[in-house]
Amino acid sequence: MRLKRAFRVWQRNFTVYTKLYKSSLALNFVEPVLYLAALGLGLGAFVNKIDGLPYINFIAPGIIASSAMFAAAYECTYGTYVRMFYQRTFDAILATPINIDDLIAGELIWGATKSVIYGTIIIVVITAFGLVSSPHVLFVIPVLFVSGLLFSEISMIFVAIVPGIDSFNYFYTLFMTPMFLFSGIFFPIETLPPLVAKIAFFTPLYHLVNICRSASLGHLQGNLWDIAWLVFVAAILAHYPFRMLRKRIIQ
Repeated sequence: MRLKRAFRVWQRNFTVYTKLYKSSLALNFVEPVLYLAALGLGLGAFVNKIDGLPYINFIAPGIIASSAMFAAAYECTYGTYVRMFYQRTFDAILATPINIDDLIAGELIWGATKSVIYGTIIIVVITAFGLVSSPHVLFVIPVLFVSGLLFSEISMIFVAIVPGIDSFNYFYTLFMTPMFLFSGIFFPIETLPPLVAKIAFFTPLYHLVNICRSASLGHLQGNLWDIAWLVFVAAILAHYPFRMLRKRIIQ
């Protein structure tokens, strides 16, 4: 695999995105903002402070994390699948000097980039609304790239095993949605039953939420473990999309 060739795949996806970004924004940006408004302002009027924070301030950093997660997941499930099977974009790319590993690496990097784009947009929005207490929240941006790689890897592993595009419903219903609801975005996981809290601890979104929340409050040192966890798991999973998708593309 050559990084320069992987970059060409990333560049192709970015060029397409600049022409279609308006519809993508509606999916990955408007929905998180609606969650923030409906739950933070609506439900927040009936919820006491959590950890000394008004409810909307508590959930706002978590929306950064969830927006970044879903951006990478949508791109590297539906986006990758459509490019591979329906548009036949992969066939066209592989007719060039770019090989399969270059292609997969470019897809992963593009998924991580989408994670950074939408996470950063949410950072700007919640900062504009006065929901961020510290400029340290900017340190979240490089972490979003690492977590974006992790979510992209998980998504592309699933692409390698699904029999058809409709099967992504299982991925989102049984994996993504529970992680979204039980990763500490809307309430501390300590309030959950012990077994559920332990399961939540092993989800990547839980660690990303911790990082985003602490950084928005100006506390960074306490999250070195969460950052290390994301880096370690991303490194462990890194080879699986290559090994599994290589077989799927060759078929």
